[in-house]
Amino acid sequence: MNIVKIKFCVFVFGAFLTLAASHSISAEKGSGASKLESDGKAALNQLYAKVPAAKALGSKAIAILVFPSITKAGLGIGGQYGEGVLLKGGRAAGYYNTTGVSTGLQAGAQKYGYAMFFMNDGALAQLDKAEGFEVGVGPSVVVVDEGKAKTTTTTTAKDDIYAFVFGQKGLMAGLGIQGNKITKTSK
Repeated sequence: MNIVKIKFCVFVFGAFLTLAASHSISAEKGSGASKLESDGKAALNQLYAKVPAAKALGSKAIAILVFPSITKAGLGIGGQYGEGVLLKGGRAAGYYNTTGVSTGLQAGAQKYGYAMFFMNDGALAQLDKAEGFEVGVGPSVVVVDEGKAKTTTTTTAKDDIYAFVFGQKGLMAGLGIQGNKITKTSK
């Protein structure tokens, strides 16, 4: 193994430890449902401030599931985890976690958040299926990037669920929400 590969592996491992430690420290500072609810609302307000299309969809959505902080790391095999809050009418209506495992060409560690805007009752009903909601199976989920956000309005919004990824920090080759499993938790 040459020196460049060793340095890269050390960097990835260090980044993963840094992200894991920051997740642990933030969990200790204020754990529980009220902290998750306030973090979720704050993340959603930051998204609204940066992306007007998200705010427009938020006013039409029947519920919004916000994961304010998800940690993802991998080197060939990757994993991710985060906790979120379902907001209906501006209030917490449930708590969820998201998990995912992936394989392939990937390396690095990253933190990010995402918000899913549920536009109809049928899509929202799929969220609480007994075995969890798997992104990419069931209702259509449209991941909205900056380009699509500029052309999305409440009159062009025809899909079941819109997802906005925000606040990416760290280095990770490849980012998506396809294949994530979302499960209801008790907080």
